[in-house]
Amino acid sequence: MKETLYRLIDEQRDNLFDMADFIHDNPEYDGHEEKACTLLTDYLKKHGFKVEIGLGEWPTAFRAVYHHGNGGPRIGLLCEYDALPGMGHACGHHLQGPGICAAAIALKEACPSENFSLVVYGTPAEETRSAKVSLQENGYFSDIDVALMMHGGPDTCVDIKSMALTNYTVTFHGVSAHAALAPERGRSALDALLLSFQGIEFLREHVRDDVRLHYTIGQLPGPANVVPDHAVGIFCVRSYSTDVMQEVCGRFEKLIKGAAMMADVSCEFVKTKTLMGKIPALRLNDLVMANAAACHAPGIAPAREKTGSTDFGNVMSKVPGCCIRVKFVPSGTSSHTQTFVDCGKNEDAHLAILIGAKTLAGTVYDILTTPDLLKEIQTDFEQNRFKV
Repeated sequence: MKETLYRLIDEQRDNLFDMADFIHDNPEYDGHEEKACTLLTDYLKKHGFKVEIGLGEWPTAFRAVYHHGNGGPRIGLLCEYDALPGMGHACGHHLQGPGICAAAIALKEACPSENFSLVVYGTPAEETRSAKVSLQENGYFSDIDVALMMHGGPDTCVDIKSMALTNYTVTFHGVSAHAALAPERGRSALDALLLSFQGIEFLREHVRDDVRLHYTIGQLPGPANVVPDHAVGIFCVRSYSTDVMQEVCGRFEKLIKGAAMMADVSCEFVKTKTLMGKIPALRLNDLVMANAAACHAPGIAPAREKTGSTDFGNVMSKVPGCCIRVKFVPSGTSSHTQTFVDCGKNEDAHLAILIGAKTLAGTVYDILTTPDLLKEIQTDFEQNRFKV
């Protein structure tokens, strides 16, 4: 059956490569991925999937469903297709949609006798506003038992953990005055911002080793001879543990209020994004890598223990999930670089689509045909929830 799945994927190769190259050459950003969304959904409709376009606040998000029989495992296949503003497809997202579509269509056409559902989610704006977060808040992804993705990369591997993250925009409001003639009348918002920066430096000593704290000035404060009545800071709090990140966020908010008190100004802060850390799905990871080896994936490497922040972490905080990264750039290459863009249409990039699709299709076939395998994956996932 896996050889049949591989053949069904290979038969799509020309269409897959054309779609990936088109998305690569027409980069779209931040929830405006109209061309990519249309291309992928038209392909899924053509192959018998029931497609819903426009989910929640995201007009370029989609959900495509195929049911075989009644009940059974509900398999989620997720893809991204946004580019990086100012860089184009420097993260390989143009490979994901074609790969996920290929796997879904092959599974539908091979049609194992077991009852199951395939649910393909198209998720925009991963690089910017993280659509998966609000999609999940609006009830999406509650219709799947497992979440699978593919991603291009410098090695073929899976991830274990990702960093939980909360971004803040903080605004301090003071009182303007002439800095030389009437400084006593002023209350500097910039003083509060600088005090908050200093407070963060002291806080670093008293947090767990994996905590990361970032800050920058969001707006220029104005001329030196005027006490600034307005100052904006951009802050980020991260940890590989969502619980630890949330605890540090509470301390950070107290720090901001303290800086405002010291400068005798007021403050307001807005959480602009919160991403959860992945709950490791080690049993699923092993299954995915076994299927990567079975289809002769290039550059197989050990699992990446830790990665950066992703909205896939929010999905994986609820259901077991895995993203197979498939080698298409030289080992050691960082994503979000020009090398990713330059390699995006080469032979290795095209091969990555096929390998990713075959790996996920084989993984799903194992879940559908191996008794209690899904239950094992879910049990392992729940046990790992308490180890992060």
